[in-house]
Amino acid sequence: MSRAGFPRRRLRLIAILLSLMAIGMAGCATFDREGHAEALARPAGLQREEVAAGPFVLTAWTRITRPDRPLRVYIEGDGFAWVSRSEPSRDPTPRQATGLALAATDPAPNVVYLARPCQFTAMVKNPLCGIPYWTGQRFASEVVDAMNQAVDRVAARAPGQLIDLVGYSGGGALAVLVASHRSDVATIRTVAGNLDIEFVNRLHGVSAMPLSENPINAATRVATIPQIHFSGSDDVVVPPVVARRFVEMAGARCVQALTVPGLPHDGDWSHQWPALLVVTPSCAH
Repeated sequence: MSRAGFPRRRLRLIAILLSLMAIGMAGCATFDREGHAEALARPAGLQREEVAAGPFVLTAWTRITRPDRPLRVYIEGDGFAWVSRSEPSRDPTPRQATGLALAATDPAPNVVYLARPCQFTAMVKNPLCGIPYWTGQRFASEVVDAMNQAVDRVAARAPGQLIDLVGYSGGGALAVLVASHRSDVATIRTVAGNLDIEFVNRLHGVSAMPLSENPINAATRVATIPQIHFSGSDDVVVPPVVARRFVEMAGARCVQALTVPGLPHDGDWSHQWPALLVVTPSCAH
């Protein structure tokens, strides 16, 4: 055996070991994502369930204790959609479920959290799930319809009550799109919401999403719903200009854009949320 050969074999062995470690870590990551979500939800009294919605089965965490009161529905962000700029993930379940963290801090009697299609729910229950539904088609019409049906199902537990929609990141896009199809939405709040997907994609030099709906195109349809769109001043993923563009399109009578100092896109929004939640959306007279 040459001295040169040994290091090469050793390097190959190290590479194999690192690959095995990566596989093991990926498995742990899935477990940790589930455990992290439960750790957020359980102390808040949010119970996990599955909701059939169109072609998908969605995972939800719910706490409905006063059917005679309004319902606040949180929609999760895009989750772990991409491993890198060019490589999509195999499972979009969020590593840190920011939308769920927001819901867990909400003291309202009726709180519902909706994960996005293909997040948390076993893929075997979602045969339609595939990479397009957390990349280029994540805001497709069938996704909007599914989220709207899920809202229908949970709203049936508080009959006749109005709904407050809250969406984080891409969940903000869906909050607007869902609201544009409903007549029972009292308010919309978004947190770091992607409210203009075409503009954001151009900003980052990524591919267009022609099979997805763009929430800014629905701005005029929801313009009479009181809404606040919160952005982080340090957000370089969905910068504050996105919310300002949406307000410009919708008109400022009922729509506000507020910038929170010091927060990036994936910042600790749940720590700020109790204070932000008391800022009530309203329409100017």
